[in-house]
Amino acid sequence: MSAPAGLDLSAMPERIQSEVQRAIQRSTKGVEYFASSGPALGSTPKDILAVRGTMNLYHYRPMAAEIYRVPILIVMATTNRGYILDMVPGQSLIEFLLKRGYDVYMLDWTAPKPEEKSLRMENYVLDFIPDCIRRVQQDSGEKDVTVIGYCFGGVLSLLYGSIFYDGPMKNLVCFTTPVDFRGMTLFSNFSDRRYFDVDRLVDSVGNMPPEMILSSFDMLRPASRVTGQVQLWENIWNDEFVKSYRMFDRWANDILPLAGEYFRSITKDLMWDNKLYNETMTVGDRKADIASIKVPILHAVAAHDHIVPYEAAKHLITKVGSTDKEEIALKGGHVSLVAGPNAIKRLWLKLDHWLGKRST
Repeated sequence: MSAPAGLDLSAMPERIQSEVQRAIQRSTKGVEYFASSGPALGSTPKDILAVRGTMNLYHYRPMAAEIYRVPILIVMATTNRGYILDMVPGQSLIEFLLKRGYDVYMLDWTAPKPEEKSLRMENYVLDFIPDCIRRVQQDSGEKDVTVIGYCFGGVLSLLYGSIFYDGPMKNLVCFTTPVDFRGMTLFSNFSDRRYFDVDRLVDSVGNMPPEMILSSFDMLRPASRVTGQVQLWENIWNDEFVKSYRMFDRWANDILPLAGEYFRSITKDLMWDNKLYNETMTVGDRKADIASIKVPILHAVAAHDHIVPYEAAKHLITKVGSTDKEEIALKGGHVSLVAGPNAIKRLWLKLDHWLGKRST
């Protein structure tokens, strides 16, 4: 009886040996995985300039002999930790920018305490961000500041820039930033005003629990966690894969609670009434129309972003009043746009090219 077409019987012993060796590696590496901690993240040297409630302002130590004149303030999303932009050496956007000669600061967040449930949108836009801008100016000795906002940090940066449109923000960069919240399909369905009583929720629990936020992210891709675990087991013998998996999995699960009143405003003003898109947004009785923004702006969006789909982000560039404005759509998802091997090859170099011309 002949062997089926395409089956090389002579190679079978070698294949079986290879699979046995890989199975042994999986078992050994599996034990190591559960017995060890993941790689240290966010380790680029930095100094703490200010800590005030949920607000943390860092200044990263320079890594280049010559520094661009205009400092950068990165505004992180209020649901996530800032170390997504500072993973490990060689995979850190912060490190990349420092080595390219930029003076980098970061506005990062910690979990609001129960007594901080009364924090509102105006606390973030009219207090925290302006406070950090002033501290960056004082520390750097420069009047101009470039602002980079990631995800909802981009929304906060847009609101800030639309109110303080006459300075001191010199440039604005947004990563995966929603403007039309109708495009946030699942979140819109989740927060449908016919079924979602945000007032009762906030009045009952105070701050929005991280578990609830994490569950909403999981609903965007219900099978992703199981799929990820299967991929981890299949590749657990591969040290680089495991390292990358642990870094991104830790960040994805390190969700911060949201201050209750802040969450109420997000739900009503943005998710329900879509005020940012409809040009009716106010923050603390101050009009926040992003058409008022005139500074150079770059918006990077991800082609496969399941958290902020392109339908939610595509109107940003047309809405702002700047003449120097550009959108770049890159392959990748919400996280891989800014971190990981693809980001290194795509976004980082583009960002350096764009910033370099506008940071002198």
